[in-house]
Amino acid sequence: MASSKSEYAFYSPIPSGLNNPQPQQNVVVLTHYRPTPHYCCGRSLRLCISITATILLLSAAVFFLYPSDPTLHLARIKLNHVRVNASPKPTLDLSFSLTIRVRNRDFFSLNYDSLKVTVGYRARELGFVISDGGHVRARASSYVNATLVVDGLEVLHDVFYLLEDLAKGVIPFDTDTAVDGTLGVLFFKIPIKARASCEVYVDTNNQTVVREDCYSE
Repeated sequence: MASSKSEYAFYSPIPSGLNNPQPQQNVVVLTHYRPTPHYCCGRSLRLCISITATILLLSAAVFFLYPSDPTLHLARIKLNHVRVNASPKPTLDLSFSLTIRVRNRDFFSLNYDSLKVTVGYRARELGFVISDGGHVRARASSYVNATLVVDGLEVLHDVFYLLEDLAKGVIPFDTDTAVDGTLGVLFFKIPIKARASCEVYVDTNNQTVVREDCYSE
């Protein structure tokens, strides 16, 4: 039976490209790369190691190159003579021979202008001697000899203490050693100072040093 209404079929137009097909194109979609946690940890660890190594190297350079004062040491002390004169007034005759070691701890040479050694009794200066300047190589030591002679020194202020020490047979003396100089660091001259003090106990019977107590300042 024929339908009362005409049936029509609708079709999409045929693309014109079908007659001339174009070459097929492939599209590649790349996702964002995220490094794995293991890679991040390894990179951070290497960075931390590099920073730590740099800090250690700089600290070592500062430690070894930073200038420091030399050290002084009373290497030898010899009593030549000591005598107390009671007439006409109390006086003291004294003579010491000393050897001072100047040690340069730096990696640069040291030049010192002079070295002064002072001898005292009960915080009172009796006399001093000044030696000539010298040169100390890097990381080396130099020895300086000095002789101190005191004759006819009045000891009116300390005569009672001196008589008491003479009765004991031991007289305590103070020695103070100081050095001034310059340290040659590249093109610079850096002033330095060093000082060492000692307490020297002298036996008046056999004219010898029985004990030394030294410390650096």
